[in-house]
Amino acid sequence: MNDRHDDELDPVERLRAADPAADIAPRAGFADEVVARAAAEVSGRQAGEPAPVVELAAERTRRRGRLLTVAAVAASVLIVGGAGYAVGATTAGTTNLAGGAAPPISLESGAGGAPMEQGMPQGDAAAGAPEMGRMTGSGGMSDGILPWGYGRNEFSASGLSTEEGSAVAYGFDARAASDADTVAALAAALGLAGTPELKDGGWSVGPRDGTAASLWVGLDGTLGFSYWDPQHNPWQCAPDAQVCEPTGTPPSEDAAIAALRTLISSIGRDPGAFEFASETYEGSPTRTAQAWPLIDGQRTDQGWYLELAEGGIVNASGSLAGVVELGEYPIVSEQVAFERLSDPRFGAQVTAMPFAAREAQADQPVEWVPPTEPPATPGEGTTLSWPVNQVEIVDARLGLASHWQPDGSVLLVPAYEFTDAAAGTWSVIAVADAKLDFAAE
Repeated sequence: MNDRHDDELDPVERLRAADPAADIAPRAGFADEVVARAAAEVSGRQAGEPAPVVELAAERTRRRGRLLTVAAVAASVLIVGGAGYAVGATTAGTTNLAGGAAPPISLESGAGGAPMEQGMPQGDAAAGAPEMGRMTGSGGMSDGILPWGYGRNEFSASGLSTEEGSAVAYGFDARAASDADTVAALAAALGLAGTPELKDGGWSVGPRDGTAASLWVGLDGTLGFSYWDPQHNPWQCAPDAQVCEPTGTPPSEDAAIAALRTLISSIGRDPGAFEFASETYEGSPTRTAQAWPLIDGQRTDQGWYLELAEGGIVNASGSLAGVVELGEYPIVSEQVAFERLSDPRFGAQVTAMPFAAREAQADQPVEWVPPTEPPATPGEGTTLSWPVNQVEIVDARLGLASHWQPDGSVLLVPAYEFTDAAAGTWSVIAVADAKLDFAAE
């Protein structure tokens, strides 16, 4: 790692490295053009005008305090929602200690996804969170976010069940865990001293300026928490450092998972009700661990995350609220749920890109060529391009997905996940119309 640029040591940059297109090389001459543009900007300044200077260490501290929790959550999303993305970027594999639970189902959308910033420090620290919380997307999002369009689809299926039924829904009991004792217990497990303070929309222990270890517990529907300790950060650079490279050896898989188990136990939750996994990235001095609560053999999508260095926990996040049963809800059949995929009231959610699209992206990278002139003027009677994806559904699975209410409360509701012929997955709520409030917010 001796030749790596400082910016590549940023945890957000390491997250981006999990992208399947991260290894696509820029076209020839791209770097020279960037340098030329920068030089032109410098030469365009007025005489004596100083160039903008950013103090590296201070800027890193500011950015980490704002983005680290988002990066942690987003990294978990990459691992949960698109395992194909994460596998190629990790070493030492994963350890599944709970026996292979079904993956979570997501109902997040571009317009109504979970407000991730509610579980984070308010103000500047919450900036950017909603966009990173919209990674699964909906038909209303730009097709440019994924190289496989999903805004206009024509679905087909055969052999789906027409049997209706019922399924249990659950709710997150955030108020039951929102007290000083619970927060203090978690803080103690993290090695933090101090009395939890309730202010600015959440519980906090430690300074919130990024200078020392701190814990924040937001008053959102899952009681989401985030923890950050700059003292254990192996990417921390001295203010006058000429070369900044991480030091240390990543802890073992067992150590990372044990640390996460300890945090879960500290608030009275049973680690045996979670499924654990652990990863480390090539060249990284840290190791991550994830834990997903299990209900009826399925992971729920409100998991815990931890990053461990030789010296201790660098950062952690999760949801402190426990889950309570809300009783049986009527659910529609697989066939009716399939029809909802084409109903604009429900907006089918694409939760995993089809294998064919991922392979096409990896095998046929598109090189951007600068245009030399504008596009030709459209001719009279030109046929309008209106691409429609042909999606053949081949399998259906009933499970649970998080649903955020307008008041901020969170439920785990019955949802269907459909798999198409290209191994892409789509999700739609399974609850019958009678238990859905269609009134506009």
